[in-house]
Amino acid sequence: MNPPSSSPSYARDLAQIEAANATGRIPAVFVHGLWLLPTSWQRWATVFEEAGFAPVLPGWPDDPETVDEAHAHPEVFAGKSVGQVADHFCDLIGKLDRTPVVIGHSFGGLITQIAAGRGLSRASVAIDPAPFRGVLPLPLSSLRAASAVLGNPANYHRAVPLTYEQFRYAFANAVPEEEARELYATYAVPAPGEPLFQAAAANLNPWTEAAVDTTNADRGPLLIISGEKDHTVPWAIANASYKCRRSAFSPAVTGFASGNSPPMRSRFPKGAPTSRALSVVS
Repeated sequence: MNPPSSSPSYARDLAQIEAANATGRIPAVFVHGLWLLPTSWQRWATVFEEAGFAPVLPGWPDDPETVDEAHAHPEVFAGKSVGQVADHFCDLIGKLDRTPVVIGHSFGGLITQIAAGRGLSRASVAIDPAPFRGVLPLPLSSLRAASAVLGNPANYHRAVPLTYEQFRYAFANAVPEEEARELYATYAVPAPGEPLFQAAAANLNPWTEAAVDTTNADRGPLLIISGEKDHTVPWAIANASYKCRRSAFSPAVTGFASGNSPPMRSRFPKGAPTSRALSVVS
């Protein structure tokens, strides 16, 4: 990973932070997951900006600016751990003048919960969040969706792309074929393998980076959203994440939303339910 100060992606992130600070508005920080770039949040950013927030769409460390660049240089995604990515986002959040709301999808949902556990957000939304230590269910659909990475131990240190068929199963199973192909062509990029191995082994490793402080009483409210048709993080995992928080006896508010209406079915954040998220963070 390049030193932050020398990374073009970090410079882009800092420019967004400065722009958000200049507005005086409450920032809304969006954290993308594996196999996507910040552009996957653009619809959400527009909705939140119209609602009065200052949207900030940082990348993971070294993220390319475009999908074309990502395919031309897939090696930049390799070697990114959950801890590195969490520290990167928490560093950026710390540069904001106002405490933000944070919204994350998949592994971005895990990062969102890590940031909340560190007391860095006034409210949080985790959409189909990747599991953390203490979340026990491991459905067969999750194993199949992750097999593109976990099927080869050498992928731990690699950047791994998805084929269209793998993307269709993991991301776009609830949308028509034509839309699935458009999403794949427009948004899909390679992803680091390490976070998936970390999440898979989290309950076997007491020192795992895939861990969340569920006891922090000072965090803002958190909403966990589950898409009923999600293959990668199905209801069982999202609900177990919610139950882990409920069993931590923290007075901080945690909510859970699930359903099978069209906005709730899709795993892809472009079509996720912005209205439910806004109701929590507003």
